[in-house]
Amino acid sequence: MTGTRPLVLSLDEAAEAVGMSRDSFDRHVRGELKLVYVTERLILVPVRELSDWVERSARRALELDG
Repeated sequence: MTGTRPLVLSLDEAAEAVGMSRDSFDRHVRGELKLVYVTERLILVPVRELSDWVERSARRALELDG
């Protein structure tokens, strides 16, 4: 499976992917996402869900500017 893209990211990876600290991600983003709870300590973020959040956030920013 070399070269395939992941379907999910850890919370730390998701925060890094959007250029945020984990603390900021937990405060500002995590509550807007549908997450995969594997265990109490292993929580995964679907890449598609994260991409959709970025799109929604960009749209909101454009609406505020316009």
